[in-house]
Amino acid sequence: MSIKIAQNGESQQFIIETENTSYILGTCDGYLNNLYWGEKVLCPQEINRLRICGNTGANRSERKRVFDEYPAFGGKFYDNESLKVTFADGVRETVIKYDSYVLSDDKKELTIIMKDEVYPLTVSLKYKIYEGLDIIDRCAEIKNEGDDEMTLETFDSANWTLPYNEHYRLTYMASNCLHEYEVKRCDLGLNTVLLQSKSGKSNTGNYPYFAVDDYTATEHKGCVWFGTLQWSGNWQIKAGKDITRNAKITGGVSNFDCDIVLGSKESFKTPIFSGGFTSSGFGAASRQFHNYQRKTSATAFTNKVMPMIYNAWSTFTFNIDQQLLFEQAKRCADLGIELFVIDDGWFGERDDDTKSLGDWFPSPKKFPNGLKPVVDYINSLGMKFGIWIEPEMVNPNSELYRKHPDWVMNYPTRRREEQRNQLTLNFAREDVYQFTENWIDRLLSENNIEFLKFDMNRYFSQAGWPEIEKKRQKSIWIKYVQNFYRLFEFINKKYPNVMLENCAEGGTRADLAMAKWCARNNRSDNQDPIDALQLHEGFTKVLLSKAAGGGCHLHHIPNYVNGRRATYKFMSYVGFNGSFACGLDLRRISEQEYEEIKGYIALYKRFRETVQLGDMYVLNS
Repeated sequence: MSIKIAQNGESQQFIIETENTSYILGTCDGYLNNLYWGEKVLCPQEINRLRICGNTGANRSERKRVFDEYPAFGGKFYDNESLKVTFADGVRETVIKYDSYVLSDDKKELTIIMKDEVYPLTVSLKYKIYEGLDIIDRCAEIKNEGDDEMTLETFDSANWTLPYNEHYRLTYMASNCLHEYEVKRCDLGLNTVLLQSKSGKSNTGNYPYFAVDDYTATEHKGCVWFGTLQWSGNWQIKAGKDITRNAKITGGVSNFDCDIVLGSKESFKTPIFSGGFTSSGFGAASRQFHNYQRKTSATAFTNKVMPMIYNAWSTFTFNIDQQLLFEQAKRCADLGIELFVIDDGWFGERDDDTKSLGDWFPSPKKFPNGLKPVVDYINSLGMKFGIWIEPEMVNPNSELYRKHPDWVMNYPTRRREEQRNQLTLNFAREDVYQFTENWIDRLLSENNIEFLKFDMNRYFSQAGWPEIEKKRQKSIWIKYVQNFYRLFEFINKKYPNVMLENCAEGGTRADLAMAKWCARNNRSDNQDPIDALQLHEGFTKVLLSKAAGGGCHLHHIPNYVNGRRATYKFMSYVGFNGSFACGLDLRRISEQEYEEIKGYIALYKRFRETVQLGDMYVLNS
């Protein structure tokens, strides 16, 4: 597997070969076209310079742009653009053509440089492949090489062009809190299907994923083209057939309420859009993503078995203190728990959800000597200690908000809208970022915390940033996410022995980008075992089965989402598929139930290495 460069007449060809696939590009009159994507071809140089079209579009569209690799708005082009720019003089047309390329020494990374014919705009299209995988990572870096500002209005990561076929089916996932990853299918026709999330989180409305087949693929066989966008904020994917009836998918950061002003010599690098092809069905596509995570994760925990977890939230809610935790920890240690996690309620004056969110210091009333005695005691019982935080949110009734009311997203003329009694800190601000990094650094350095559960319990609203110049205020959607990633990178580098869990009102931010840093991703707050089976099928389309956390698999009955009752056995067997956890109040179960649960925990430990580190196959949907 490698990337090769070839000359085919006047056309420059780029042949990207993964383990089992070929992805071939070629130039035509300066334009860069996608020539082929599918099973590996033996003689890629023989691929026609322009592929067969279903329809020439009656000359309404320029034939040389039919397979445009990164279509820009302008000229006789009427389909979904990947790039739209307004230049300083008001011109809104972009004409980018091939200029040059850079190939890495190991021939696994390619950058194709495109330049506008008139304006000082450079677009670098980046491709990366991995040993043993059939996934290609793609992104674009868009740079203003001139002195005058330009505004990016569409700035997708990649455009994927499929081989011509009259009958394609699109698989996607609808998603929202408690009902994440609902697998849906529809015809991929001339109408554009818009998949998107507009809440500030990546898994609301839709999940950033697509798969396309010719209606014949199953879990175990058939040709499937698939992809996922690695972005944890607003995004969009547009899928459909263009005017020539060729299927295309373009996607990236959403331009909903968002544009990017590039000053002189400024650039914007899009997030990665990972895509692949398999001839072995939807299951093989999922396993490609799973192996991708094992190869590219920034945390060593991705390739280790998950501990047996106890989370104290369902037992105590906000009503925790040192003595209560000591008593529960003794029971947990005997049960076989390996990681003891305290959730909300440990900080400030946090006795309910109306106050103190943002005041990240141990409650002097509940923990008069700080967290260290609790951590030390739990460690003495042979368990690791974990803790819950929600650093992106703040209660108006908090020391932090009273000191820094300007730190939240807001519009100066509008009343600030609370959700769950909280507002959203503007993580795009450098002072907010530094404050957050500092208190997390202090928390981790002063205590032997080995598990950090990140939560985020509301959608964005009133996403204003009045402190910066008006023309750049919409960049809040992007800068926020970039700083959020920056925080995870900081923690992973400075505290590599701390496992991170990504939670956001359940699984509403459980995307592939978060899996880079987080070995545990909240699948959903809905832990009803019947619902969980369906949730898990969608979750594992992209994410590792072992990463599936959230709520607690062993929970109180009836289930708070739908009122269903389930046995501990059913809960446990379903929970074994992911990162198994218990949230029961161990003070209130019978001795017989206690021993039963103890047996399930022992069983989980017996075969978790196979389940969590092996390859997953869905036998029946």
